[in-house]
Amino acid sequence: MQSEAHDGRVADAPRGNWVDHFAPPRLRPFLRMARLDRPIGYWLLFWPCAFSWAMAGLARPGVALDYWHLALFFIGAIAMRGAGCVFNDIVDRNIDTRVARTRSRPIPSGQVGVPQALAFLVLLGLIGLAVLLQFNSFTIWLGIASLALIAIYPFMKRITWWPQLFLGFAFSWGALIGWAAAFGSVDLPALLLYAGSIAWVIGYDTIYALQDREDDALIGVKSTARLFGNRARAGVAVFYVLALLLWLWAAFSAGSGVVFLASSLAAAVLLGWQVATLDPANPANCLARFKANSWVGLALTLAFWFERLI
Repeated sequence: MQSEAHDGRVADAPRGNWVDHFAPPRLRPFLRMARLDRPIGYWLLFWPCAFSWAMAGLARPGVALDYWHLALFFIGAIAMRGAGCVFNDIVDRNIDTRVARTRSRPIPSGQVGVPQALAFLVLLGLIGLAVLLQFNSFTIWLGIASLALIAIYPFMKRITWWPQLFLGFAFSWGALIGWAAAFGSVDLPALLLYAGSIAWVIGYDTIYALQDREDDALIGVKSTARLFGNRARAGVAVFYVLALLLWLWAAFSAGSGVVFLASSLAAAVLLGWQVATLDPANPANCLARFKANSWVGLALTLAFWFERLI
């Protein structure tokens, strides 16, 4: 830990990431605070946008897919995931100093002060707003509404055993945004996709929270990982199955058929592998299975895309 604190690296960031090796030294604490040294977070925020975009394309067979929208979703996911992390770190700075995995983060380690973090938060928010303004007015207001979910999430671990549910509300919002960008409305397929994505987030963030169960118990932080206890694997399985069922319902309500059903088996296999091989007592095992969810998002997006293509 001393060497990590000395060079400013964050304990749970992957070794050899581009921020530690290539970013200018003055920018590194801010890029680490936005989690740009850990891309899994913005990928998980992006994928609901992507498979909603692809499902909307499936429902509009005579209209070309707008790949510019997909690029905007990716940029927005990076900016807003970073903004959410900065806000979370400001709120949790006193808790983070008491958890081994988080005490080396820029704010609790003293590399970045709260005023600097707030200024960076505003900058990321403005980037997100610039992206959002490229869409129709309905989508703009829908995106602004998500700020309420981002604002309340960091406090949920203090008052409920289900903070993963509130993370699901926020991280799955893209499932509504991708559809709204195409149609200027939120319809049944998008709502079902959103509900399935919430279940998915609860499952994978429970796996992520298993890494911190001991520290969380000592400081009184709540999570589904603690709530499920020895039944964590079963709990994750229930939410993964629910996610798959809701995604299938969304897909068929949007006009998909057997091509999507066959293609989506890849996502089902990936989720099943996570549950079957999960070792709740092994943090490295939990982190690897959590990160595998980026492949789940890609698989589901491609399943929609293949259905439209064929």
